[in-house]
Amino acid sequence: MSEREYEIVVDAVYCKGCGLCVEFCPQGKFSLAEEPNKHGVRVAVVDPDVRCTGCRQCAMICPDAAVRICRLVPAGGDAGPPAGSETAKT
Repeated sequence: MSEREYEIVVDAVYCKGCGLCVEFCPQGKFSLAEEPNKHGVRVAVVDPDVRCTGCRQCAMICPDAAVRICRLVPAGGDAGPPAGSETAKT
């Protein structure tokens, strides 16, 4: 299994750049993009070097459901995803 247990996906179409995920993530995995997108929004971006613990605070606090947490499992394995999340194979 890779070192990462969870993968965080931010859907830039739905993210309005409110920064709640940045404020509520206890690991500091999120920041706002330095440059705004074509709509003038600095969307949330994920730092791949910061480990996610799977606490789901970011997904729960996002008012636009723009944050998804995917639990990574080894190929052929079945660790079972947390309730309400998607699973991605490594």
